[in-house]
Amino acid sequence: MSAVKKIINIINPVADKEKDGRDVWPNRAAFILAAMGGAVGLGNVLRYPSVVFANSGVQWFIPYLIALFFLGIPVLLLEISLGQAYRASVVTSFNSMHNRARGVGLSVVLTGYMVVCYYVPILSWIMHYFRTSFQSPLPWAGRGQEFYMDDVIANQAPIPAIVDGGRVVQYASYPGMGLIGETVGWCAFIWFCVWLCMFKGIALTGRAVWVTMGLPVVMIFVLVGGSASLDRSIEGVRYYFGEWHGNKLSEGQIWQAACGQVFFSIGVGFGYFTTYSSFNPRFAHAVQDTLIIAFSNSLYEVIAGFVVFSIIGFLRMTPEVDGESLSTFTVGFLTYPLALVEMPASNFFSVIWFLTIALLGLSSAVALIESFITMINESAPGARTPRWMIATALIVISFLISLVYCTEFGFYFLDAVDTWVNDVSLPLSVWSEIVSVSILYRYKDVVSQIGWVSYLVYSSTYVLSMFLGVLVGHVSGPEAGAGMAFGLFIVGTLISVILAKTPDSVPPSFWAKNVWLSKLWWITQYSTNQLRRDLNVIVGAGKNWNIPVYWGPILRYGSAPILAMVASFAYPKFYEKGRMDPLHICGFTFAHITVVAAIVGVALPRALDVFVIPEKRDDWKAQYAPQVLMPTLVARSEGHDNIEEGATDDEGVIRTSEGKHASN
Repeated sequence: MSAVKKIINIINPVADKEKDGRDVWPNRAAFILAAMGGAVGLGNVLRYPSVVFANSGVQWFIPYLIALFFLGIPVLLLEISLGQAYRASVVTSFNSMHNRARGVGLSVVLTGYMVVCYYVPILSWIMHYFRTSFQSPLPWAGRGQEFYMDDVIANQAPIPAIVDGGRVVQYASYPGMGLIGETVGWCAFIWFCVWLCMFKGIALTGRAVWVTMGLPVVMIFVLVGGSASLDRSIEGVRYYFGEWHGNKLSEGQIWQAACGQVFFSIGVGFGYFTTYSSFNPRFAHAVQDTLIIAFSNSLYEVIAGFVVFSIIGFLRMTPEVDGESLSTFTVGFLTYPLALVEMPASNFFSVIWFLTIALLGLSSAVALIESFITMINESAPGARTPRWMIATALIVISFLISLVYCTEFGFYFLDAVDTWVNDVSLPLSVWSEIVSVSILYRYKDVVSQIGWVSYLVYSSTYVLSMFLGVLVGHVSGPEAGAGMAFGLFIVGTLISVILAKTPDSVPPSFWAKNVWLSKLWWITQYSTNQLRRDLNVIVGAGKNWNIPVYWGPILRYGSAPILAMVASFAYPKFYEKGRMDPLHICGFTFAHITVVAAIVGVALPRALDVFVIPEKRDDWKAQYAPQVLMPTLVARSEGHDNIEEGATDDEGVIRTSEGKHASN
């Protein structure tokens, strides 16, 4: 009988509870593995080598590491800290900062959901390869392209568009309309596996990740060994780590590629980091966890790069000489499979390769769908519905949506949606996250100190300088764009400082030297700095590492402009390549649904009330005073030795019982 109970407990575990009644992860390792499962996916194993191949040489790691520290880690820390501090779904967490930011949270969740609906069909193609890896000889031997396009994708070739002098004479068309049986079958199987990993909640997910993330960690080292044994593998590794092409650092392509890779591979902007961290214990090590996840993600893709570059050497592919290029799908479905045919024990390594990327994809799919399920489960209509029912219904709906990608035109539709979600939805969603915390968080404090006029001038300048900067950059060149952005920002900031009232609350250290510096601090630094201080009440409690003081400026003045530039490239790209294709027009339109969600949240926040936990709907209305820690977060920290009344924070500001002294 005890053995039966143990089996039931494995299949149907019960989650531990925090003091506030919220489920918590079984242990810290489960959270980190689950978060890594979301971060480490096809982008690490397939996209990363293709990007590095186009920028081969050790110089690649200079922009890559800069992007990691100035884009990836700051945004990741924001998402993890928000979830842990507010302990709720993505939409509710952003609502707790300000109700007009709830649309930003919704846009993040929708971005992740759009991705997972086409991500699972990609895994279906991988499972097709996995199934045929047991055949000897391997069925793609000598016919890699034909096997991939004709047997696996099985799409009918489209009829190209006709363009005359910039005018679309005839749009592209797709003669194939039917469903592809095997792709549908594997799609149903993968969705069922996703359901098995998360229908019960994080107690079950915390166990599943040991398989979906643990096995790929082991198997990547097996693949490294197998790839290194190939003839001429050292030549490929030399392209990766043994050459220096310093001239590439003067080109914009390598910097754009590095920013894009770090941004996409870490996986910020999909909502699952905020969702997963909301199930952490209240005083988990958020800063440490952020660094562990970010560095583990990068380490995994760097190691995976050795696998693919060994194959590149074996296949005599030479990026510098022949100008050859790789795409994400080419790496996974052509480059590596062709090399597998030539390897000793080719069937064994084929099984390992496709099982590895299938499990990585499965863990990412679980993370992507989790944000949507948690949002529904914690919404007004879903709060009284058992989680397993919500999970089951959503998985069925998601499978039905995924069927459009399992058709004889599905590959081309998937490519279109993937292109514009990654180029538009994702960067703009994260840009919205940063802007919301920069100008909306505790804005009443800023207004009370400098006045409405100064606040509005600066906020408008901050947004317009990025928008007009990239617009002018595309029309008149990058130098003109940079001049417009910096010029407008500097002039607008000076005007806002001149128009500002004299603050009566003294800023910290350097900024308190004179009234002009004080005004500048309140205008340009306060919101993100106060968010950092408020979050540190939770994430920096006890002996935990605090969020550093430079985190806010990096987000506000580094990450946001980078993302604005990344997103801006999508629009000329659509005009040049997408406007003549109905599938790309559809994908481009879908990508802007997330933008609409963010705008609706700002303009009509009550329209999104349904997505917010009723009891936390008014958290943003908490009374507070300038530079006094947020009462709602202090209340959640009661009883911890680092937030007792009279303790000091990292700026030496005395912490008091804020609720007794705050004013709105």
